[in-house]
Amino acid sequence: MDSVLDFLLTEPLASTPLDDAGAAWTRHRVAANRFGKPVDVAIAGGFGADRLGYAFLSGYQEAVRTLIPDLPADELVALCATEAGGGHPAAIRTTLTEDGGEFRLNGTKTFATLGKLAQRLVVLASVGAAEDGRNRLRATLVDARATGVHVTNLPETPFAPEIPHAMVTLTDVAAEVLPGDGYLDYLKPFRTIEDIHVLAAALGWLVRVAREAGWSQSVLERLLTVVAAVRGLDLDAPSSPGVHIALGGIFESVERLLAELDSLWASVDSVTGQRWERDRPLLGIAGRVRDQRLATAWRSVLPGENQAV
Repeated sequence: MDSVLDFLLTEPLASTPLDDAGAAWTRHRVAANRFGKPVDVAIAGGFGADRLGYAFLSGYQEAVRTLIPDLPADELVALCATEAGGGHPAAIRTTLTEDGGEFRLNGTKTFATLGKLAQRLVVLASVGAAEDGRNRLRATLVDARATGVHVTNLPETPFAPEIPHAMVTLTDVAAEVLPGDGYLDYLKPFRTIEDIHVLAAALGWLVRVAREAGWSQSVLERLLTVVAAVRGLDLDAPSSPGVHIALGGIFESVERLLAELDSLWASVDSVTGQRWERDRPLLGIAGRVRDQRLATAWRSVLPGENQAV
């Protein structure tokens, strides 16, 4: 098995531009054959991308596979949680019902990453209220081509427009129910798992940029340091306070490094530089929610103390 750190430093740079997300996925799959850990596949996939949006694709796909390891390796998969009221468990109104041993989904997901590109959907749905009034969730798998699935593409986002999003309407759709609690075992950990893998892929892409533009060995060393830090997070316990605290520190380190690298972007080819300026906000998505998780993590390990996060 290759060392992903050596790979980042020695792998030849792919010169063929990626025409669309399908081409990016094909290149990602080549990288996936060389590494065993999803986080390493995300890093290598990001390195192979020619823009941050396609690096996000690699990170997102490996995040879903960390959450659900048995997914088909060749399928693009989207996790569908967000509804009209948001992505909080209480906002999920899509229902999962059983009839004669068959499970059916009904509802609408208002923002599904990948849109019509997704071949399989991980759908979070409600099975009713618990005794304490909380919405009980289950995670399900759905074939995106199944009867009753209707996908409507949404307008392009201002950044990473190459990655489509869609509204997904489900009408009596047959579903495979996954084991465990939909919130505790899927929705809650995925938020952190996605942060980790998307950041890993973005760092892989930045190493590519650094090598292509001839940035210094010192810059490459610092980039590989944060890559190694991301790889060192305990992905078997994504909801643990320690992981959230360490991840908060890594994001802070990356932000400082990116600020220090601002002047170097003048040495990058103009197309890559323009895409970076356009797509950079991608790294700040869910920053407020991430900060809330970090504050909660600190409170859980240092109860009763004032934390300045």
